[in-house]
Amino acid sequence: MEENPTWMPVVALALRDESGRLLLQRRPDHKHHGGLWEFPGGKVENGENPRSALCREIAEELGITIDLHALQPSLVADEGLQNPVVLILYSAESWEGQVTPLDDQNWGWFSRDEAKALPMPPMDADLLVRLPE
Repeated sequence: MEENPTWMPVVALALRDESGRLLLQRRPDHKHHGGLWEFPGGKVENGENPRSALCREIAEELGITIDLHALQPSLVADEGLQNPVVLILYSAESWEGQVTPLDDQNWGWFSRDEAKALPMPPMDADLLVRLPE
């Protein structure tokens, strides 16, 4: 019996501002999916639950604080049988602090139509299309 999971949980955030625009970040060129735009987030580490992992990742990447109780589970995506990554998307509309990229990435606020025109990794593009208005 295998002791390690056969899939990797990854969490992401659909953060909306007062105008309903989504916060997206561009992955650094040297990373997997480099140069593509995505929902901010990252891997769930051992001992973490998805919400606390997402709050940690957002603080580390963007310097803002998200209340884990304000996170609403939204959607799940995976890349099928070829890739063990399962992406859990949460939504929120409030945060504390000013967005400041701390992990060498660009970011911006985008309307849904603007976001759909950006190059995105397949799972993020799938989530964007299915994300409720």
